[in-house]
Amino acid sequence: MKSIDAQTGAPPNTPRFTIRLSSTGRGARLARRLVAQQLAAWGVPYGTEASDAACAVTAELAANAVTHGRLPGRDFRLALLRFPGHVRVEVTDARPERLPPTALPAGPRPLEADSGRGLLLVAAYAERWGCEVRDTCTKTVWAEIACP
Repeated sequence: MKSIDAQTGAPPNTPRFTIRLSSTGRGARLARRLVAQQLAAWGVPYGTEASDAACAVTAELAANAVTHGRLPGRDFRLALLRFPGHVRVEVTDARPERLPPTALPAGPRPLEADSGRGLLLVAAYAERWGCEVRDTCTKTVWAEIACP
């Protein structure tokens, strides 16, 4: 019988990268760079469609964690998992009561709006995405991106 990770549904030998980063703009920028670097280490070159999509999704999820999921003194966690045919980006923050909207706005955002487009980008790049509250102190927003 195969053992499966209860949180991600991944076999234990699934390639993964996990790091805790400060809940700041600097931490969010670093998350994007670390994803590009890790994908390159896994054989997904910089500048490819898969790498660019994973980086864009990471940037949005990390920015949301810093903006909406931040608690003073608490970091966010970035996890990247490599599956056959796709990668999974997970960002875990300290605000389980602040869930992303389940339905995205149908129309375009006003040009003068400062925010509100991030999850639309995630939905455009990801094969699927979602949010899970795994315990009373955290939530994880994840996205799966096609990656040959």
